[in-house]
Amino acid sequence: MASTFVHWLRSPAAREYFFSTHFWGPVANWGLPLAAIADLKKDEDVISGPMTAALASYSIVFSRFAWRVIPRNYLLLACHATNATAQLTQGARFVRYHYMGGKEAKSSIKESAEAVKDSVKAAVPGSN
Repeated sequence: MASTFVHWLRSPAAREYFFSTHFWGPVANWGLPLAAIADLKKDEDVISGPMTAALASYSIVFSRFAWRVIPRNYLLLACHATNATAQLTQGARFVRYHYMGGKEAKSSIKESAEAVKDSVKAAVPGSN
């Protein structure tokens, strides 16, 4: 198996693949899913619902394209499937935060934390 792959790497077909848009297009596109994955750690209040929906739709459409094009572009499929998954996760976070009580829960936690700080400041002399 490994020797077959090494043989292919040395072939003109491999050079043709690595110097084509069939390879470099998906490689350049990987910035989208990597950014989406990095954004999963950010607060929900900075997520844009319309942009998330647009990027998820875009990646779903291009996942289908990557599957249907001949020859199949598995690198492009992996890129867009990863991005679609990350964007749909962001969309779920957006909906949970804005429409299912996440915003209220977050603000009540913030208020509770501030109340604890205030009570500690009042109880401990010189902690201002």
